[in-house]
Amino acid sequence: MLAMDLMHHSSSFLLPTIPQHHRPSLTYALVLLNQNLPRFTPLLWKHAQLRLCADGGANRVYDEMPLLFPQEDASDVRRRYKPDVIKGDMDSIRREVLDFYTSLGTEIVDKSHDQDTTDLHKCVTYIRDFAPGLDKSDLCILVAGALGGRFDHEMGNLNVICHFSSLRIVLLSDDSLIYLLPRTHRHEIHIQTSVEGPHCGLIPIGMPSRSSTTTGLQWDLNNTEMKFGGLISTSNIVTGEKVTVQSDSDLLWTISIKKL
Repeated sequence: MLAMDLMHHSSSFLLPTIPQHHRPSLTYALVLLNQNLPRFTPLLWKHAQLRLCADGGANRVYDEMPLLFPQEDASDVRRRYKPDVIKGDMDSIRREVLDFYTSLGTEIVDKSHDQDTTDLHKCVTYIRDFAPGLDKSDLCILVAGALGGRFDHEMGNLNVICHFSSLRIVLLSDDSLIYLLPRTHRHEIHIQTSVEGPHCGLIPIGMPSRSSTTTGLQWDLNNTEMKFGGLISTSNIVTGEKVTVQSDSDLLWTISIKKL
């Protein structure tokens, strides 16, 4: 097998402060979808340099952000958490929400003519093109509200991270996160044990895996074949603070997020 570059992963964006040794040059963008906002959304917002709402995701920010700050005036919270961009086919956002954020200077990108891609796909395209000078290895796109709700939406979101496999994209809900481990790299996953785990999974996506090998799991893989209809590594458990993965196919990594 050819020697492959090592790719590092960390969920340090779930920490109040990102440690300096955790890829301090990583640039975060945040996309909010039309699902319940995770309770840690304000933390993701703080770490992000660019915040986008995908169509009806703007309704969620408008309605649910004030609920995360019950002691504060709702109007103040809404002004503080103003998205930079709202992009999508505009079939879900309410008129009063659109007018409110427009009045605050949010950029509105109407892509109602494009019915062949999802709103998340449209937002990822915007982020990729918004900062063309960025080294894409230093860009990480956090997607809040990407899991739960309609199953076809979830599958559409998984399809997006496969379509943009060269970008770091993390799908997040209150309960878990998912991202792609491309077969082009070896992977080292640094577990933030204070906020995530221990339950995890590795799932082949797009094609079966003839050979996957891991360290750091209770049930490690050793040149193991994985495929739907056969073995897939769900309900596994991380045993420490580092997991390594190497596979001949793209794998989805998922890990539980702790209720703090």
